[in-house]
Amino acid sequence: MHRVDANGAGIPALGFGTWTLEGDDAKSLVSEALASGYRHVDTAAMYGNEAAVGEGIRASGLARDEVFLTTKIWHTDLAAADLKASLQASLERLKFDQVDLALIHWPSSNGVPLAESIEALNACYAEGWAKNIGVSNFPVKLLDEAVGLSAQPLACNQVEYHPMLNQDAVHGACRRHGMAMVSYCPLFRGGDAFTAAPIAAAAEAHGKSPAQIILRWHVQQDGVVAIPRTRTPARIPENLAIFDFELSASEMAAISALTVAGSRICDFAFSPEWD
Repeated sequence: MHRVDANGAGIPALGFGTWTLEGDDAKSLVSEALASGYRHVDTAAMYGNEAAVGEGIRASGLARDEVFLTTKIWHTDLAAADLKASLQASLERLKFDQVDLALIHWPSSNGVPLAESIEALNACYAEGWAKNIGVSNFPVKLLDEAVGLSAQPLACNQVEYHPMLNQDAVHGACRRHGMAMVSYCPLFRGGDAFTAAPIAAAAEAHGKSPAQIILRWHVQQDGVVAIPRTRTPARIPENLAIFDFELSASEMAAISALTVAGSRICDFAFSPEWD
């Protein structure tokens, strides 16, 4: 599996997402994903599954340094003391001394200055609690501001991205700053994406599933990482089997032409003003 150079982070291009996975299911699916060849696992304090994710990583038998682990700090915990306490609590639940990537999950919804949060995130890096730091759900203006405030280069901006949502502006900003753009909900949860003509045609041409075509479309873009989540064990190796073929330029363009602005799954009252 190739990695995306993200200001030195080296993020595996395909990760296993764990949003909505809980308890023994989360543990077993994480362990199975790692046994299948995944080396990147994504969780968050808000998911309520960090303890199970940590157990799944240990159950895999892999050494800790073989797994790239991301967690995220919720938008209500971005005052300096709260942010540090949140990451420490995540480490306690995971039962690890360090994560590979710590992200601000969403921009503050209660007026905490971005400078305060970024300074605290840098302090977590300096303490050794995170090998790399970054943000999630930041539109371009906030991303530019965060980059300017951070002493340590930011590794990524994790955002919703799939063939139904145009993220050209955010993607361009990430590449300008040397950051990865990490795609959550990369498959549009199935939705209309699987039956869209360019995706169906590419699936037939390459003998792959629509999901595999979409994930290949993600990782074939410059600096893009995808973190699909599945509850179906059989789909774990299927989602990973995307590095043995390549989409043509015309196939990539046809899939990209499906994207439109504002076609979001995740849009909440606390969301920022999107690009």
